[in-house]
Amino acid sequence: MNNQSERSERYLKLYRENIGRISLSSSPYINSFRQRAIEEFEKLGIPTRKNETYRYTNLDTFFNHDYNTYFMPGEADFIKAEEFRCDVTDLDAHGVVLMNGFYPTIRDKVRQLPGGIWIGSLNEASAKFSDLIEKHYGKYVNGNSDGLVLLNTALASDGVFLYVPEGAVLKKPIQIVNLVDSQDDIFNQHRNLIIVEKNADMTLIICDHTLSPRKFLTNAVTEIYVGENSHFDIIRVQNEHNNAAKITHTFIYQERNSFASSNNITLHGGLVRNSTHHYLGGEGAECNSYGLFLADKFQHVDNYVNVSHAFPKCTSNQLFKGVLDDMSTGAFNGRIFVHKDAQGTSAYQKNNNILLTDDAKMDTKPQLEIYADDVKCSHGATVGQMDENALFYLRSRGISKREARLMLMFGFAHEVIQNIQVEALRERMDNLVMQRLKGELSRCASCIVKCG
Repeated sequence: MNNQSERSERYLKLYRENIGRISLSSSPYINSFRQRAIEEFEKLGIPTRKNETYRYTNLDTFFNHDYNTYFMPGEADFIKAEEFRCDVTDLDAHGVVLMNGFYPTIRDKVRQLPGGIWIGSLNEASAKFSDLIEKHYGKYVNGNSDGLVLLNTALASDGVFLYVPEGAVLKKPIQIVNLVDSQDDIFNQHRNLIIVEKNADMTLIICDHTLSPRKFLTNAVTEIYVGENSHFDIIRVQNEHNNAAKITHTFIYQERNSFASSNNITLHGGLVRNSTHHYLGGEGAECNSYGLFLADKFQHVDNYVNVSHAFPKCTSNQLFKGVLDDMSTGAFNGRIFVHKDAQGTSAYQKNNNILLTDDAKMDTKPQLEIYADDVKCSHGATVGQMDENALFYLRSRGISKREARLMLMFGFAHEVIQNIQVEALRERMDNLVMQRLKGELSRCASCIVKCG
């Protein structure tokens, strides 16, 4: 048995030992996807660098590890999740806290928000909203050949269900806090389903935190449907310790004249890979995809973006930036695919990166694949050191070298942060980024764990 087979066998064993408990808490419809998914996973296995979309990311450090327990929350976990408070004090949001991928609310497993919006445990919602689950669950990852997405489909036990009915406008954002906490090394799987019907408007904030210093591997899948004429923003803030790996897969399907924006801000994490897929499935749809990461020590951050223009007169924009220090590594793999009938397409992509040391490394691969002839498309990428001319200009105005470097780096990063529409969160991100650039965040912000 080769190394790839041994690695996959670990997770097949985890599936066999826990599928009884997992299935017991899920609906028959969600369970109906599991067997085929695990069979497909067995063929593909954990992605290696031979897979073009994982070419710049080595998963061995976290996947070549025995995670002997599959977390199922108890009452103490419920209480800890209930007591958690976000450190963005001025953020006025409807809050939800997940513990290791589970929705551990003691009461109100599914609750209604203003405007007829429903939020709660995916497991609970699969019974209460079975028609919606059957219409949308598993539809937007269809045909995806990523072994980790298949593994999630086979193993995920719970997650968040969010339903925004036609015409609903949620004035306050919804905040989902993902806490990871255990006395053992654990492998987490959670699945989220978000349905935003036509003429609706909402913002979703996802915050990732670790509460104990064990080795954690999280593999999360989020499916999002954005209906005709709707507006949807998703902002993810990642702030975990160096023993944590976070793999996210976000699939956003958009109807005619809809708008969707995704923004991944990575402040900290041992290994982070964000995979975002935008499918523009109706004429006049528009999407923006943003990302910013700050890496140091031996951290690795990889952003993969795939935007598919399937209909005419759609627009997409990508802006991703990275600041790499010490021995850190990063990757950006952005793809714009314009179908034959997608005339009148406008698509733009930009990736800029700053290397603060000679040992930091960044790989970037912007891609355009165009089969229509009436398009406006462009892409570009840069990897380099600090702008010496700008640095000289600031120093000639009496600013110290350290302050000048901080000003330039902050201005570089702020171009992404300014696209966060929630003011309190945008200000908090500016503050955290400045602290991170100053070297004041040696561990996750506000984390009580002293990871060392």
